[in-house]
Amino acid sequence: MAIGLIIIGDEILSGKRADKHFPKVVSLLSARGLQLGWAEYIGDERARITATLARTMATGDIVFSCGGIGATPDDHTRQCAAAAYGTPLIQHPEAKALIEGRMIEMARESGTELNLSAPENLHRLHMGEFPAGSSIIPNPFNKIPGFSLLTGDGGAHYFVPGFPVMAWPMIEWVLDTHYSHLFHQVPRLEKAALVYGSMESTLTPLMEQIESQYPLVKVFSLPSVGDAETRRHIELGVKGEPEQATAAFAQMMATLDQMTVEYVLLTTPSNLPAG
Repeated sequence: MAIGLIIIGDEILSGKRADKHFPKVVSLLSARGLQLGWAEYIGDERARITATLARTMATGDIVFSCGGIGATPDDHTRQCAAAAYGTPLIQHPEAKALIEGRMIEMARESGTELNLSAPENLHRLHMGEFPAGSSIIPNPFNKIPGFSLLTGDGGAHYFVPGFPVMAWPMIEWVLDTHYSHLFHQVPRLEKAALVYGSMESTLTPLMEQIESQYPLVKVFSLPSVGDAETRRHIELGVKGEPEQATAAFAQMMATLDQMTVEYVLLTTPSNLPAG
């Protein structure tokens, strides 16, 4: 089981809006000792959204989908989720009550009389039409809920709005309500150094040796061309099971010393256990 993220919206792909969900979800997961396994961006195209959801629903992954659950013409996620799940859209009674409650609050705050049968208010209720079998995700910002669907092999999909102020606390609620038993279950350590004056091709044999010798560790190499404040360098490190990661990193640094390679140890939170 992996944790996936789907971000939906033409405005992201066109560059009109900068995506903020990816780094935030990574941060929310990291704080709980979890990691993002994959992420995808999709435009507002029904066929592609449906095909993507059908594929991801078959994986058994835990998937968060951000965007497109409103009731405007460019919002297709609810309909696509229903098609991918193989059930019709129906009015969720709890969602309807929450939406009507929100409309009553808004009318009270503005001092206007509310007509729940007015066309615009009936249209708002479409935001509470979810695939049959859905459960709601509470929205602390304006009470308009998201929805979730259980999929095979213990997986689930969670659909939240595209607005960060709504989506992020809703994702936190899902994690803390349904997946606290997974938090910090896999101890993990990451250690790294900035290596100067060396090429990745020169360091590759060392990286291969480390991964071969320590099967519970992954080696990473992140080259940088540098800038006005930073010299050209490679961020070289290991991540994985803490005991093996500690031994692997010590061996890596000892080998760099033997190679007389210049490096500086990183003392960032990445060097702290994630679990």
